[in-house]
Amino acid sequence: MCGLAGFLNLNGGLNADTARAVASAMGAVLHHRGPDDSGIWEDAGQGVALAHRRLSIVDLSPEGHQPMVSACGRYVVAFNGEIYNHLALRRDLEGANGAPAWRGYSDTETLLAAIAYWGLEPALQRFVGMFALALWDRLERTLHLARDRFGEKPLYYGRMGNVFLFGSELKALQQHPAWRGEIDRGSLALFMRYAYVPAPYSIYKGVAKLPPGNCISLGPTSWGDGSPQPYWTLRNAAEAGVRRPFSGTPDAAIDVLDGLLRQAIASQMVADVPLGAFLSGGIDSSLVVALMQAQSARPVKTFTIGFEDPSYNEAEHAKAVARHLGTEHTELYVRSDQARDVIPRLSSIYDEPFADSSQIPTFLVAQLARRHVTVSLSGDGGDELFGGYNRYLWADRIWHYVKRFPKPGRLLLAQAITLLPPQAWDGLFRFAPKAIQHRLPGDKMHKLADVLKASGPEEIYRNMVSHWGTQSMVVQGGHEPSTTLSDPANWADVPEFVQRIMFLDGISYLPDDILVKVDRATMAVGLEGRTPLLDHRVAEFAWQLPLELKIHNGISKWPLRQVLYRYVPEKLIERPKMGFGVPIGTWLRGPLNNWAEDLLDESRLVREGFLNPVPIRKAWQEHLSGRRNWQYRLWNVLMFEEWLTRQEKRAVISQ
Repeated sequence: MCGLAGFLNLNGGLNADTARAVASAMGAVLHHRGPDDSGIWEDAGQGVALAHRRLSIVDLSPEGHQPMVSACGRYVVAFNGEIYNHLALRRDLEGANGAPAWRGYSDTETLLAAIAYWGLEPALQRFVGMFALALWDRLERTLHLARDRFGEKPLYYGRMGNVFLFGSELKALQQHPAWRGEIDRGSLALFMRYAYVPAPYSIYKGVAKLPPGNCISLGPTSWGDGSPQPYWTLRNAAEAGVRRPFSGTPDAAIDVLDGLLRQAIASQMVADVPLGAFLSGGIDSSLVVALMQAQSARPVKTFTIGFEDPSYNEAEHAKAVARHLGTEHTELYVRSDQARDVIPRLSSIYDEPFADSSQIPTFLVAQLARRHVTVSLSGDGGDELFGGYNRYLWADRIWHYVKRFPKPGRLLLAQAITLLPPQAWDGLFRFAPKAIQHRLPGDKMHKLADVLKASGPEEIYRNMVSHWGTQSMVVQGGHEPSTTLSDPANWADVPEFVQRIMFLDGISYLPDDILVKVDRATMAVGLEGRTPLLDHRVAEFAWQLPLELKIHNGISKWPLRQVLYRYVPEKLIERPKMGFGVPIGTWLRGPLNNWAEDLLDESRLVREGFLNPVPIRKAWQEHLSGRRNWQYRLWNVLMFEEWLTRQEKRAVISQ
């Protein structure tokens, strides 16, 4: 796990000392991603420079130093991530090409040898791992950027004048003298809707995120004009799985899944540094830990954080799972004030506006783990691949009923629902059976009203995941560009509604929210996070499983549960799903009130000119009064304002 950055001068050569100084500055701000080593490589004559920060995980010797030049001398790479099957690739290379003169045993050296022998795209298709890389081909004078299949590792790029910039985080690009950061109001509008800026966009004009599973190449005849090209897509995997579904029995499917998960987890347990796992006590993290412990001769180190508020505390459940599995368990109970102390760091950690409030506990558990290990596995990805989110069940049931009624009737029902304020619905749900009780039922009923207004299943999904919708007009001059969620051309051709929204989560919410959250939180403390459920072989098999097997008799993630119950008693796992969050809504009415009021000040919003203060102030007052819980809408605004404040301070300092 590392950080990379660099640039290509599209006008050709430049001064060698200048190139090295700029590349060094770009790499220096990524120190947190790679505190163990740093390196610069430049070819001033060609106008190219690469910078690298290393977090040493495999082959801790100087032979793993980057940027690394291939044995043949043709390629130079700055690489962030891990190639989990690199030892198998070495055996393949040795069998096909004779035994290469290996200098060390790092996966970076294997990566370069694979590219040199098979070519870039065939090598990418062979890699099992998480990665972002910048590869300079000295023979073809071509720069290649590539990213792993699910987007576990980040990579930004953009053209500023005659310079092409790239890096793991935006802060690295900002160190180049050519940087010009203009906020993109369309991207800001997308952020206000989703709480993240979806790829390929970034918060800045002219700067993009390389989409997952893509490669972009810039050669001497196409400086700055290259477009991303996919070498793997979730769409193809989903469509292929649906066309050729698994035809065996459910028991056979569980056996295959158990084997694939064991293989993925075993490969991700390889490291030359201490390794552990996050454990919440939920299905996904418990499964990862169970399979780690089943393949380990010593107790696995596990980590969890607890909170005073029982509505957000899973620590006791995690402890019970850890005790059963015999792990070396570490837990830390965090006071609310300790959690809130993280907030001022968020805009620096995430580098562009990001408003998933579970970013706070994710950072805290990463910070805890880093005191003991350098690598930590997590259970992220299970919900998107195996149907774990409650909204899948809700959306399917809602669409099953509402599609029978004409839209005018649905609009009347939506209007009737909103006649009762959320707090009134909260009161009514106190008398409902426990099976249908949920957190914030009043807000969910009003969300249901929005869903009823939709004209189709995809619009239902979009309404369910939106915070500020288009109708809110919260961004001044902000017209949302087309995204994977709004353009049907990007959608997989799968028959079931739930399959379609699982796919949409897989190409948007998973890479642009969940994986961003995990990468930035872990890297902020120099911890490598690994996500074995996103091994592409597991994902491809998941899409072969019929929907009725993934969500079986109303039970979500049924295959994962069945594998888990081979190692952990069902009674330790079965309970209502609990999100990994913090009580932001309550904090905004209490200890965060003054902070929020300052950032939401009407005169401030008017002066900045990005956001419309009218709907924001209305939401703020309704939230404070208790009439509505607008925590998600307000958190989006607050995270943008906090980020903007940091950008303004940075601009003043740099002048």
